[in-house]
Amino acid sequence: MNVKYKMTMNEVKLSTKNQIVVPREARETLGVKAGDRLLVVVRGETVILLPKPKRYAKTIAGIGRDFYPKDYLSTERDSWQ
Repeated sequence: MNVKYKMTMNEVKLSTKNQIVVPREARETLGVKAGDRLLVVVRGETVILLPKPKRYAKTIAGIGRDFYPKDYLSTERDSWQ
């Protein structure tokens, strides 16, 4: 799978109330609007903003679909007998 991502960088200013404005391009890319909630993930010195899923189960459904080979599940089940 060859996926190309467009990378942009915007500068934001931290207000005296410790708030930032999320740039329009980032809001459009995330598909969020005023009032939506975001998840803030901190990994070392990197901060990642993600839209908070309305339903986690729907969001992660199928995430491991291609993780194992096609015949893995049937082989596992056969080994239980």
